[in-house]
Amino acid sequence: MSDYEDLATRISDRLRIPAGHQVHLSHDWPANETFGLITKENSHDRLAEGVERLREYQQRLAAQERYAVVLMLQGIDASGKDGTIRHVMSGVNPQGVEVHAFKVPSEEERQHDYLWRYHQRLPARGRIGIFNRSHYESVLVERVHADQLPQTHLPKIAPDHRLWERRYREINNWEEYLHHNGIVVVKVLLHISRDEQRERLLARIDDPRRNWKFAESDLNERRYWSEYQRAFSEMLSHTSTTTAPWYVVPADHKWFARAATASILITALAHVDPEYPTLSDDGLAQMRAARDELTTG
Repeated sequence: MSDYEDLATRISDRLRIPAGHQVHLSHDWPANETFGLITKENSHDRLAEGVERLREYQQRLAAQERYAVVLMLQGIDASGKDGTIRHVMSGVNPQGVEVHAFKVPSEEERQHDYLWRYHQRLPARGRIGIFNRSHYESVLVERVHADQLPQTHLPKIAPDHRLWERRYREINNWEEYLHHNGIVVVKVLLHISRDEQRERLLARIDDPRRNWKFAESDLNERRYWSEYQRAFSEMLSHTSTTTAPWYVVPADHKWFARAATASILITALAHVDPEYPTLSDDGLAQMRAARDELTTG
């Protein structure tokens, strides 16, 4: 194992939520922590190493065509999802990557079950998919804003419906199904503090080049900060499993969040360890014949 792979493994182990662990996000995970794993001074080199390793793994993944990988990024507004995607995936072949940013469901999407639109966009074997927000919105936004549930066209819900517990089970079952079918699910929560979010939202307002990023809805959702922290904690506690664990990345420092996310993705790919296909004897013979023809004429 190389020095980088050893570091990536240590980062992943430190940030992984063990299956069955009860999470209290605001108490357990300081958003400005780096755990001494990466410093600002060496973060650029660590990220560059991760990008290079990711390029190599992507080539092997595409050649083998046995597994697919989907990176699911969650995080409150301004947590850095777009920037993380841009930096972590900066060196890969864009033909082998699909990025999907999930907004408010369309009316067509509401006419289907809540997992439908996500299943439609899963990557094919040999490809990497990235979900900017994911099916977890259905246990986050819809939980914090329960008044939106009638818009989902669900059957009438009984008072003791235990909807969220049921959805946790459904999500776990779906992700296990993906795992058994060769789709590696990598789930990363970019965790920022309320103070850091305020600074980032102010930057969107004060810098004309960032004005386009600001939305009034960001400010409205910020008013539900405590409710979202509880919803995140419940989500992490119930849906971090052995086959699809959650990784909580402290994201107040963008340089740490990007390098750490790259490390987590690399560790997941290293576990799958895709390999270039080996040719049969007949295939090798055809290659030798082709080489002879090319070199002689």
